[in-house]
Amino acid sequence: MDLATRLAELQKRTIEHREVLLTEEAAKTALVMPFIQALGYDVFNPSEVIPEYTCDVGTKKGEKVDYAICDAGKVKILIECKPASSALNLNHASQLFRYFSVTDARLAILTNGVVFQFYSDVEAPNKMDDKPFFSFSMDTLKPTDIRTIEKFSKHAFDIEKIVQEAGFLKLQSLLRKELEKEFSDPSEEFVRMMASRVHDGRITSQVRENFSKLLTNTIATLIRDLVNERLSSALNASTIPEEVAAPSEAEEAEVITTAEEISGFHIVQAIAAKHVHPKRIVMRDAKSYCAILLDDNNRKSIARLHFNSATTKYFGTFTGKEETRHHIGELTDIYQFSDLIAQRLKELDGASD
Repeated sequence: MDLATRLAELQKRTIEHREVLLTEEAAKTALVMPFIQALGYDVFNPSEVIPEYTCDVGTKKGEKVDYAICDAGKVKILIECKPASSALNLNHASQLFRYFSVTDARLAILTNGVVFQFYSDVEAPNKMDDKPFFSFSMDTLKPTDIRTIEKFSKHAFDIEKIVQEAGFLKLQSLLRKELEKEFSDPSEEFVRMMASRVHDGRITSQVRENFSKLLTNTIATLIRDLVNERLSSALNASTIPEEVAAPSEAEEAEVITTAEEISGFHIVQAIAAKHVHPKRIVMRDAKSYCAILLDDNNRKSIARLHFNSATTKYFGTFTGKEETRHHIGELTDIYQFSDLIAQRLKELDGASD
């Protein structure tokens, strides 16, 4: 069984059981150990995978890291686990920081079984970086994630290549953040650069202002088209309600599908996949909210993502034609509404529990 297949099985388990894995031990047994196995390591070989690894550091005695993965007696990966219900933060990584400097490990993983954060010593040798160079969420696993995870598997493990790749991934993450800023609010430098490529005349303040609006709209349209190509349903709605008017070109151009909306859609799709074929779950973005529909049909709203505010997010669920908005702090809060999503699918489609 290849890595992609093993991860797909683990993803299914994560989606089905994460809400009941409230303790660290439960997350370790149900999610983390299978992940280590998926990478090709023998969790039942104590010379290869050491649980509750102890290495006294200075005045800190008896502290343990949940797992140490070894090769020829040397530690090469340290893993610290938290409950699946916990949001990861740097405070959880205190043991990893201390152990990183006194073992041979140059790779550390902080995880709650759902989110996996990978750390190395890109900034300074033998000192774990403050920020992960790579992270992924098992419930929204992407093909690009699988290709990166493959590098940490037993048969492909090469620490020098991993550290080199870590530097590239870290820069890639920083570039992505900068691009997201430029896409949502183009800087004057970006506007001037793009305008100079298509405008022959002088770049006046009016030209810059016009191109700034055009850039935002063009980027939004491009992203929407790319998302629709990936997420379009195999089933097309046979009818569209007369009361729902088609958006104008100007309205469509102002719609920006964000990375958070895409991630939120994937979470709903993953929850719904236990009841209907995932291809039937479709995202249709609008100016004021992002709709998640069954069969790409406006009459079959499953949920809505109200993520346009910079400070608050709401997740909308439906009963009949009535929408109830729920305040959420982070995207993973959507899992709290799994039962409501299941009930809505049953209402729309007769999907069984």
